[in-house]
Amino acid sequence: MANLLIKGATILTMEDLGDHAGIYPGGEIAVAGDAIVAAGPRGCVPEGFQADRVIDGAGMVAMPGFVNCHTHTAMTLMRSYADDMPLMKWLSEKIWPLEEKLKREDIFWGAMLCCLEMIKSGTTTFADMYFEMDQVARAVEQSGMRACLSRGMIGVAPNARKAIEESVNFVREWDGRAEGRIKTMFGPHAPYTCPPEYLEEVIGLAAQYGTGLHIHVAETKEEIREIKENYGTTPVRHLDSIGLFEQPVLAAHCVHLEREEIEILSAKEVGVAHCPQSNMKLASGIAPVVSLLAAGVNVGLGTDGAASNNNLDMLEEMRSAALLQKVATADPEALPSLEALQMATRAGARVLGLPDVGILRAGLKADLILVDFHRPHLYPRHDFAAHLVYAAQSADVDTVLINGKVVMEGRKVLTMDEEEVMRRAQEQAFRLVGKV
Repeated sequence: MANLLIKGATILTMEDLGDHAGIYPGGEIAVAGDAIVAAGPRGCVPEGFQADRVIDGAGMVAMPGFVNCHTHTAMTLMRSYADDMPLMKWLSEKIWPLEEKLKREDIFWGAMLCCLEMIKSGTTTFADMYFEMDQVARAVEQSGMRACLSRGMIGVAPNARKAIEESVNFVREWDGRAEGRIKTMFGPHAPYTCPPEYLEEVIGLAAQYGTGLHIHVAETKEEIREIKENYGTTPVRHLDSIGLFEQPVLAAHCVHLEREEIEILSAKEVGVAHCPQSNMKLASGIAPVVSLLAAGVNVGLGTDGAASNNNLDMLEEMRSAALLQKVATADPEALPSLEALQMATRAGARVLGLPDVGILRAGLKADLILVDFHRPHLYPRHDFAAHLVYAAQSADVDTVLINGKVVMEGRKVLTMDEEEVMRRAQEQAFRLVGKV
């Protein structure tokens, strides 16, 4: 790998979350191999560092790449297919029947489209739950992204046993692959689709293989009602009672929570993936993010799948998260911009159990983006963090590095043929819905 030097950018390290926020105008970043050597003010690069290439960052903000904590990659093929419906009707009448028709090739091209869209909008790491996960892993390997991947499992489905077998095989085959960019997890879908005995088996496998668990939790009021009817309690208490939280857990949504449940999530160090735009679109509710953060729960941001969002833009997700909490709490100071930015970067990395990304610091992985601030909507530059959360657009992302490699430069993705990916995704999607 080449040694890279980025000069002249405003460096936003996310290292210091005080008033300074780790911001260094006219700073520099040195990268050797897959790691950061230095990131900060001009002159921070060690004497003797030899750059094979210098990247001019003038007019740019250099910052950690975004971490998308929850999505379903191949659902890009279902974007705009079934909109304006409640979650359970959307799933049972539209999404699940279409998913039964999916072939391995569909999953691959849907995942490639997802990776393309995420790279173009500055996401460098994502967490995915779906099936045929080796196809998603192939897309991750080819695109150059970093990912935490789990084979989704529905315990009440006819293929419940097969899903467990496929999950074990996937963990064995793919964990640590793609130059260490792939981390595997077990993915039981939700407490209302996975009976306790099924979940207990999956918990045991997660402990055996040393992986975490990725699961949907307390997403809708209907889920709350169903869990109460079946188990006489709430989803978080139910999962806690069977020992799920004794393993590292990525809990998606967590919309409907009681105070005691928030305390459980905090005590058990459960990571929460907050997906505000999907929750709004499906009218699932507003997650109590301010209360979660106040209790010490680690909260990251996720887009959910493109079928329920309908894009994978983490800049939009940050903005929605911040504005939604202000409205929900009637407090304009709720979830300020720097805190929202933290959720999209360093906090999201912690949620996924990735200690070496999410911050620009010597020794950590070189996953970073350059955002072009020479745009009318980003002047005047009073507050860089506020601009990123409230004004920036995905098209402002100019350059993306992942694991020390330049995967996008000047808005051109270097790891895939953009036109081919869009064409193939269109063809696969139209085949699924019966269009020529």
